Amino acid sequence: MTLDPACLAYPRRSRGMDHDLYPWSNLFARAPIAWPGGKSVAVAIVVSLEWFPILAADTPFRAPGHMQTAYPDFRHYTARDYGTRVGFYRLLDAFAKAGATVSVAVNAAIATRYPTIVHDIVAAGHEIVAHSTDMNGTIATGLAEEDERALITASLDTLERVSGTRPVGWHSIARSQSWATPRLLVEAGVKYMLDWVNDDLPFRMTTSAGGIVNLPLNHELSDRQIITVQQQSADSYAQQMRDAHGWLAAEAAASGGRMLPLHVTPYIMGLPYRIGAFEALLSWLAAQPETWFASAGNIVAEANSCI
Repeated sequence: MTLDPACLAYPRRSRGMDHDLYPWSNLFARAPIAWPGGKSVAVAIVVSLEWFPILAADTPFRAPGHMQTAYPDFRHYTARDYGTRVGFYRLLDAFAKAGATVSVAVNAAIATRYPTIVHDIVAAGHEIVAHSTDMNGTIATGLAEEDERALITASLDTLERVSGTRPVGWHSIARSQSWATPRLLVEAGVKYMLDWVNDDLPFRMTTSAGGIVNLPLNHELSDRQIITVQQQSADSYAQQMRDAHGWLAAEAAASGGRMLPLHVTPYIMGLPYRIGAFEALLSWLAAQPETWFASAGNIVAEANSCI
């Protein structure tokens, strides 16, 4: 059987990156970056604060962590709800103990259903990042552009109304984007996103609507990947983060500042048999002379002059 020639056609194939959002760049050949106070490792903690509808949508795809058994899936629904009722407040306490300022990627449905949580984030001095409308609000090519634009706008508008400040950062569900997403985010006034994972420092993208910065939130360093997918313990997670910090600090001594992103999930890390290991990790990070705890927005602001 002869292969249809159309199967070999790829409209975005080109020399280099197959897109024109940014050029390839060697991290070790760039001008060194410096963080405030002489610190060399910016620790960016991002919490995904999510609301899962009990009836999952599979268009354009089902979000990781969504409902898994026959409707109504009370087991997974209530396990996720544990994160908003209990786990997130354990994380807030842990951040306060360590003196860490963090970013919280918030579904707009959280702000609508549980506005007290959003008020508590703001009162603690943490940053709110827009994280779609709810966990049915996934993005991929195939989603109509007007629907994606409406989803972005609804998320930003709702979070601004409840928090009092319009988010300037965006984190897509599962870090998934369409070809249009960077441009649509720029059009919506978003300054940075957390979706592309191909670096250890923020980098700048260019779209037809203007520029946007990407802060890489590496999924290999997330509690979902290490604890849920790889089935490792919280102690193993903490050791891996310490190892990563040590490696990045050594690189920074030779090549300039680095960034360690910690992506945590309240219903995963906030459980009583894991939170102790996480608190100990934060205490250890705070004691390292290289550590600068900072929100994603603050890291982007500091990096802007160097990228």
